[in-house]
Amino acid sequence: MSNVLRVAIVDPNDQTRESLKTTLLGMDVVWLDAECSRYEFFSDVIDQSKPDAAIISLDGSPERAIALMERLRATSPDCHLLAISKSTDGQLILKAIRSGAKEFLTHPVEVEELYAALERLLQTKYSGADGRTRGCKMIAIAGATGGVGCTSIAVNIGCNIAKRTENAVALVDLDLALGDADVFLDSIPDYSLVDVTENVSRLDFQLLRKSLTKHSSGLYLLPRPVQLQDLDLITPESLRKVFGLLRASFSHVVIDLSKSFSQVDLTALELCNEFVLMVQLDLPCLRNMVRLLMSLQQMDNIRDKIKVVVNRVGLESGQISLKKAKETIGREVFFQIPNDYRTMVEMRNNGQPLIEQAPKALITQAVSQLTDLLVGAAEAPESEEGKTVIDKSATSTWLNFWPGKNAKVKAK
Repeated sequence: MSNVLRVAIVDPNDQTRESLKTTLLGMDVVWLDAECSRYEFFSDVIDQSKPDAAIISLDGSPERAIALMERLRATSPDCHLLAISKSTDGQLILKAIRSGAKEFLTHPVEVEELYAALERLLQTKYSGADGRTRGCKMIAIAGATGGVGCTSIAVNIGCNIAKRTENAVALVDLDLALGDADVFLDSIPDYSLVDVTENVSRLDFQLLRKSLTKHSSGLYLLPRPVQLQDLDLITPESLRKVFGLLRASFSHVVIDLSKSFSQVDLTALELCNEFVLMVQLDLPCLRNMVRLLMSLQQMDNIRDKIKVVVNRVGLESGQISLKKAKETIGREVFFQIPNDYRTMVEMRNNGQPLIEQAPKALITQAVSQLTDLLVGAAEAPESEEGKTVIDKSATSTWLNFWPGKNAKVKAK
């Protein structure tokens, strides 16, 4: 499950609190935001950290714990309360429920029961009126070779999502050696991925955002390490912790992967919801695409996320036809982005996203539509074979500017 609950716990008993803490830290649906040993201080903890859920042990003092729950129900209505106790007394359970507890669990806590309770809270928190699950959506972007425009597309997708005020978006540069997302955003970060990785256990929601660089579009950037000597500090295990905190803090996370498809990259692919694999219509790129798909399609937790996106369609350099490319890779194309070298170079050199540099450009419209498809703001039409294709009616404005007939796609 990609959604994460930020949780705070209070328990005066050190032994049971540590046991509960250990259990929570082993769950991928939880980010332990705070812990407290005193009932009288817990309201302040909730007020400062604003977690999604609070687990309250009743055994230290049932009366004070019940009073605390009643107070939190009034002062922090968005915080879901879970009561936990060694007692199975019916009157105590009833008081806890009446005081605002959504769940009541008994010590010692069974992992399966706690996980099920947290999943129910996730459904309550992240499900909308249409019944679809909300929460953090992670989009990873990689290329079949270098220079296909992954960073520029990742930056612009992030800025497009962030322009909607209801979203909180982070861009993570996982090209650890040669990443340059900061250049595209004209930013000089104070902290890097290494800083966050080394301090992830001490960071909370507020400190995390202060550690990231905020762009004028609203996008938060977590850049690659500064020193090459620090690359080994980024491991799959440390990255999982960083992404756990990011998922708990942001509505969307965009990941610009490296070209190496290292274990760090594969870890990010396992955690993401959507995987954009970018390609150009030339022989070396298509050959690499075939090699990558042969491997990635064997990975159960990755293959169903892959969306092939063709970049720089219409580039005047004797491109291979789209039909031949699809036959070569054995997979339908999810989306196509027209070539506009001049606009993209100006965007990069000026350190401005497309929506600021060239808001009316055809390529800006194309990337905006791709963003909507990835985040679910638009529905992608399907071909007769059930494969996603571009809606010609939605893109006819810039489709007419493509010079080759082979660049067109079948419309519904």
